[in-house]
Amino acid sequence: MNQFLSAIGCAAAILCLALAGCDSSSDSFANSHDATAIGSPGPGLTLPIERTSNRSRGRSARSTTTPWSGSDRQSQAGFQDADAVAASSPVRDRVPRILIGLDADMSSASAKSGEAIRRGIVLAIDRINHDGGLLGRQVDLLVCDHRGNPARGIDNIRDLAANPDVVAVVGGIHTPVALEELSVIHDVELPYLGPWAAGTPLIANGYEPNFVFRVSVRDEFAGEFLVRNAVQDDKTQIALALESTGWGRSNEVAMRQALDERELQPTTVQWFHWGEPSFRMQIDAIRSSGAEVVLLVANPLEGTRFVQQMAQVPAEDRIPILSHWGITGGNFADQVGDDLNRVDLRFLQSYSFLSADLTDTARSVVAAYCRTFDDADSARDIFAPTGTAHAYEVVMMLAQAIRQAGTVDRLEVRAALERLKNYNGLIRNFQRPFTVTDHDALTIDDLHLARFDEAGVIVPLGPN
Repeated sequence: MNQFLSAIGCAAAILCLALAGCDSSSDSFANSHDATAIGSPGPGLTLPIERTSNRSRGRSARSTTTPWSGSDRQSQAGFQDADAVAASSPVRDRVPRILIGLDADMSSASAKSGEAIRRGIVLAIDRINHDGGLLGRQVDLLVCDHRGNPARGIDNIRDLAANPDVVAVVGGIHTPVALEELSVIHDVELPYLGPWAAGTPLIANGYEPNFVFRVSVRDEFAGEFLVRNAVQDDKTQIALALESTGWGRSNEVAMRQALDERELQPTTVQWFHWGEPSFRMQIDAIRSSGAEVVLLVANPLEGTRFVQQMAQVPAEDRIPILSHWGITGGNFADQVGDDLNRVDLRFLQSYSFLSADLTDTARSVVAAYCRTFDDADSARDIFAPTGTAHAYEVVMMLAQAIRQAGTVDRLEVRAALERLKNYNGLIRNFQRPFTVTDHDALTIDDLHLARFDEAGVIVPLGPN
């Protein structure tokens, strides 16, 4: 009965958001997620809706939707000041707000990636609303937790698309979830903005028109980048350790192509499943193959176990690891602990708030982040920084597209994203982030290597 009443209360809250608009300083929504409580609803959150839709009847998949409004701190929003909050009027608040959906893992093994993305969206929304909103309307966020489950993700996309005030959805870390959602995304014609999932087929998906846009790494570039760095380190005996998903297979194609172009072949390709308990067999096979370096494609849970078990190998037999960035989407450094000091681990990144030459936009985002989130005092406290940076960037691009289109009609907004020009962003200045034939905003030139320092902070090893 308590769960039923909670669901009713949340349904009413979402109805308030979607149909009537809610004051961004309302006690119901302000002071939302406490980042220290990743994996469960944070203090101040309206309890999530748990429901099994008609489409899911007969299976156990359930999606979670949480309304969010305003900044995480009611009294000191990131880009807002007291005058801006006070300017809110009952007349304006009766105007339906423009909604952006977030469909990501908010409570499972990669929940920290979802929270990093959410924070980037929060900062972008605060910036947009501080500047007057979009088309005379304020902007809000609806958070949907797919927990890494494609069936939940599909339900989330359908539920978000059914809300007429939702103009677009931002995705999460999981390529396998997004790949399963592609047909639904295009069936409901909902713009999907990717700030993390890197699978090449997400963009090269064969749909025309294409509703998927990405400010993130593309595996085609990641494979070339990692192989290039291995070869530059004079490592030509290269092993691959890949998760057995669409993301792992996307990387295998990219890495094999990069190796082929150098007339190289992997010494071995070792596959593993989500939740793999032991990597002893894979590591033994990699060592036996004569590999000088291993290219790892893993999410936080499996990446943690792989690195921990590599650390148990005698020091003279440990093999350096060049990793894709999936390991940074959870509590990887904390979980690996002292084993980080025993393994030569570097990984791909696309942006750092610790760069020596931050733009004015980047400095303002760092300042807003520290004002908005209680667990941050400096740029070093921005965890999973690429997730936050990419999410901020893609939502600001969406805002520019809406202004350019002069409407929140999804078809018009999709077309406007393809026509964006001269977007001066957080990551860099984009002359044209997307085109009709290319929906990837970043290129291989945006990539660099990074590592965890002694405090578990991601620090860049090269130019941003």
